[in-house]
Amino acid sequence: MNELTLWLEDETATVAVGKSLANAVKLVVPDGGTVIFLHGTLGAGKTTLSRGFIQGLGHQGAVKSPTYTLVEPYEQLQPATWHFDLYRLGDPEELEFMGIRDYLAPGNVCLVEWPERGEGVLPEPDLELTLTPDRGGRTLRLQAHSETGRKLLDQLAARKGFARETGR
Repeated sequence: MNELTLWLEDETATVAVGKSLANAVKLVVPDGGTVIFLHGTLGAGKTTLSRGFIQGLGHQGAVKSPTYTLVEPYEQLQPATWHFDLYRLGDPEELEFMGIRDYLAPGNVCLVEWPERGEGVLPEPDLELTLTPDRGGRTLRLQAHSETGRKLLDQLAARKGFARETGR
């Protein structure tokens, strides 16, 4: 499967999809090595989905948006996860100065909000997620760009009950 579109009723459904995606990562790529891009306007639910993902890997504390720090580490998780928010990135080259290649090392999961701000420096993602406000909830479009991404989508499609597929 290369693409999956879901309608998420509310914040709870968005967190649940994030948790399901984390479980899929644990099954498909237990050693990590996954890059996931999150697209959407301000308030579309990117950080909410990321929170569900990080909690799905076992994080117990708060999950804050790394808007001002650019990256929030969750190294204690298995797999180690790095949550990026590039909204305030001035220039993609800043990623090189902060050592982006180290974060993208094999075994790490990188969740990247506003990836278009790092264009030219960031690699192609395994999975690209786009959240769009829709009918009082949000539509989530997931697109695979690698074999890992396709396996993740297959795992998500096999899980029922956390969201409804759109009829589009």
